[in-house]
Amino acid sequence: MKTTLKVQGMTCGHCEAAVKGALENISGVSHVDVHLTSGKVDVTHESEVDVQALRDAVENQGYDIVE
Repeated sequence: MKTTLKVQGMTCGHCEAAVKGALENISGVSHVDVHLTSGKVDVTHESEVDVQALRDAVENQGYDIVE
């Protein structure tokens, strides 16, 4: 399963690493692609992973999810 999150506030490699690391720590997440220019994060995960958990992980790093 793939979920794309629109993340506001990512501007550099540190931002990319923080978001990617937080998402990869969630059980069931198999791959994360962060696209700084578009602000999109593609998360490949098992179907039982709660999308809210993905959102929370990003927000806990200090970034906002854009609807």
